Amino acid sequence: MSIIEINNLSKSYGKTKALDNVSFNVERGELFGLIGPDGAGKTTLFRLLTTLLTPDEGSATVDGRDIVKDYLNIRSAVGYMPGRFSLYPDLTVEENLEFFAALFGVTVKESYDLIAPIYRQIEPFRKRRAGKLSGGMKQKLALSCALIHRPDVLFLDEPTTGVDAVSRREFWDMLSQLKTQGITILVSTPYMDEASRCDRIALCNEGHILGVNTPQNFVHDFNEILYGIRAKDMFSLLQRARSIEGVAACYPFGEYHHLIANDNFNPSIFTSQLSDIEGLEICTQEPSIEDVFIKLMKQ
Repeated sequence: MSIIEINNLSKSYGKTKALDNVSFNVERGELFGLIGPDGAGKTTLFRLLTTLLTPDEGSATVDGRDIVKDYLNIRSAVGYMPGRFSLYPDLTVEENLEFFAALFGVTVKESYDLIAPIYRQIEPFRKRRAGKLSGGMKQKLALSCALIHRPDVLFLDEPTTGVDAVSRREFWDMLSQLKTQGITILVSTPYMDEASRCDRIALCNEGHILGVNTPQNFVHDFNEILYGIRAKDMFSLLQRARSIEGVAACYPFGEYHHLIANDNFNPSIFTSQLSDIEGLEICTQEPSIEDVFIKLMKQ
């Protein structure tokens, strides 16, 4: 059963179309990821669903409540953690938590069992001002404040941006635990590697949804032949590889360039045509979500 339903939602800022006819559903109890680069429209969509903005066209409901007509009811039923740290830096950890509990008419004690696995990690610093916390600790405090009223739906807008790799992994472990409590979680991220932690994902770019599926099915449905190539001069390799027959696409990908081949591609002919490039290597590669995203973006 869908708890979030989005139908042909559009939003513009002047002449800039931030969202263009977006439609998809999120099922109750799902950990759903909105995956895309900066400027894809993720934050605009979150602000619409949390009633901070009104749409130009289309409609959406959150747990059966319309985002325009029922905005007050939605605000009391959801938790929202924006991309930028938005708590009060001059208040202590403890004071921030108590303040947000009071806003929703609850007490910290009432919801402590829900936030305890998260809050216990920062509780030793409860008298420290929020502005003096590290990035990972700010993240945990913001999540605790977003959960203090036991929301039905939790919106997390790029929650791991700017934190270290260990804190990122810990944060996703916490989300997996929260999912067992029956909370529906919609999380956005520009990090393609985080997609695998979600039940389903929507790949988005420039205000459009490129596709919605499970991470596993996205990769499984990638039906292109994929190679990894590298050499001493990576820039020259990229430029020349793109001009060779049988190369449908070639793009940088970590230590390699990823090469998508069509039916005319022959690895032996490819290497012979680039034999003057020092240290040339070519090998088959397994596709990733990032490869899927690049393919869909070019369609």
